[in-house]
Amino acid sequence: MQLKIKNVSSEYYRYNLNFRNFFMTPESLYENREIVYFDKRVTFKEFFRETRALCSGLAGIGVKQGDVVGVIDWDTLTYMKLYYAIPMIGAVMHTVNIRYPQELIYLTMAHAGDKYVVVRDEFVPVLEKYASMFDFVKGWIVYSDSGSPVSSTLSPLYQLSDLEKGGECEPPDLDENTWATVFYTSGTTGLPKGVTFKQRDLVLHTLALLSVMKNEPLSLTSDDVFMSLVPMFHVHSWGMPYVAVANGNKYVLPGRYDFGKILELIERERVTFSTMVPSILYMLLTHPKAQEHAGALKGLKVIVGGAALPKGLAMMARGFGMTVVGGYGLSETCPVLTISVLNDYTKKLSPEEQLDYLISTGLPIPMVQLKIVGPDGKEVARDGKGVGEIVVRTPWLTEGYYKDPEKTKELWANGWLHTGDLATVDSYGYVHIVDREKDAVKSGGEFIPTLVLENLISEVNGVAEVAVVGRPDPKWGERPVAFVVKKGEVTEEAIIKHLEGYISAGRIQKWWIPDQVIFIDSMPRTSTNKIDKKELRARLQAS
Repeated sequence: MQLKIKNVSSEYYRYNLNFRNFFMTPESLYENREIVYFDKRVTFKEFFRETRALCSGLAGIGVKQGDVVGVIDWDTLTYMKLYYAIPMIGAVMHTVNIRYPQELIYLTMAHAGDKYVVVRDEFVPVLEKYASMFDFVKGWIVYSDSGSPVSSTLSPLYQLSDLEKGGECEPPDLDENTWATVFYTSGTTGLPKGVTFKQRDLVLHTLALLSVMKNEPLSLTSDDVFMSLVPMFHVHSWGMPYVAVANGNKYVLPGRYDFGKILELIERERVTFSTMVPSILYMLLTHPKAQEHAGALKGLKVIVGGAALPKGLAMMARGFGMTVVGGYGLSETCPVLTISVLNDYTKKLSPEEQLDYLISTGLPIPMVQLKIVGPDGKEVARDGKGVGEIVVRTPWLTEGYYKDPEKTKELWANGWLHTGDLATVDSYGYVHIVDREKDAVKSGGEFIPTLVLENLISEVNGVAEVAVVGRPDPKWGERPVAFVVKKGEVTEEAIIKHLEGYISAGRIQKWWIPDQVIFIDSMPRTSTNKIDKKELRARLQAS
């Protein structure tokens, strides 16, 4: 029997989960909170006024609903405004990965169909050099931090400072399923793939993060000061530009990453919370000025994601008095799926025992349905031993790869988004990634979990960074090799001996121990600062 609701008023308002509606409340509640970009400070009230003026300016030059607007910039106040202004008028923000090679920047912009592009002055010369290739762009919007006009041969050319001089627009009450953003994956397994998200996706992702980040040991409130060290071109800076504004947090923008200046900003602005990948955390803690600003780092709370959080690095951060927890997600998932907060079971453990859970992949955040399934499609046991692939459903996942139905079908096989990550789940409900499916070393028909080995090797004194990859082997198929960057005196013998100590404890198998340890000066990086294992495997094949 179908339930019929009678006497519904014709004045009923359907509340869309769009940017216009979601950010009305923080503007009125937290109008005096600040967004800081070096020496420039704007209150939330000023920020939204300037954002609405930019909305009006964009519409005035012809930007329409559905138009893709590329952004080529560092983490600046201008970028922060564009995070809101572009979707608020129904256009689509393409966060262009400025760390891509020039060819990939062009390919992703062409694939996305960027009609307008906002460009910071220092990037203008490169685009001018290849201007003839960008015939799909209808308008270039240029700016400098000084606000002075930027001269360029790009055409048609608009000054962003002129666009901000008009009156404020009234953002339309858009359908929540309006397309809001597009960006491209890091391209570690081929050409980058485009992923898209709707306004509803971003709002629900923000609400879930607001809920989980109040849990221990993060325990975030509106009094915390945020500075995300995840680039704004990368997966919405993990949603932090939205979370901070929605929660009324002061937000500090680092511009182009200079770790000496970042340490100064942390101290000057009294930053209490950040997000970053492991390599950024390592560079922050080992910077020559780190000890000088050690007092400011004490008490800093950090979510580390993008790659596994090594125990050795977490212990280094603890030495500074910092609280670090793991997080996990993908470009395809907006991105956050899990965060390593404490639950009723782990709250009872000692700080030393809690560390192994805090550096894990973590617990699913609200509205995330996560399963770990074996090759037969059945869920593995919650015993910390059974290994399977993580598959997920949430209300904010990408619908698929932009203009790539074949890859989309693979991504969404059987109605679940397939992450390609291999993991276990323990009796407390914590997920522990053991490898990327594409990175796992398969030796003698069995998988060797490289992330487990990397975590244990990171504990050895003198090891700064480590990555384990597979080398082709005629007998076993593959055998593990460890690449290590030193931060002191350490030998291959010391690393092997350390690993052998875990064999009797049952943590690893004897045949997991790497055949070789190769010391290198620095790790190759992807455009998002992850260790590029594809490049390390290429080095092995070339040797």
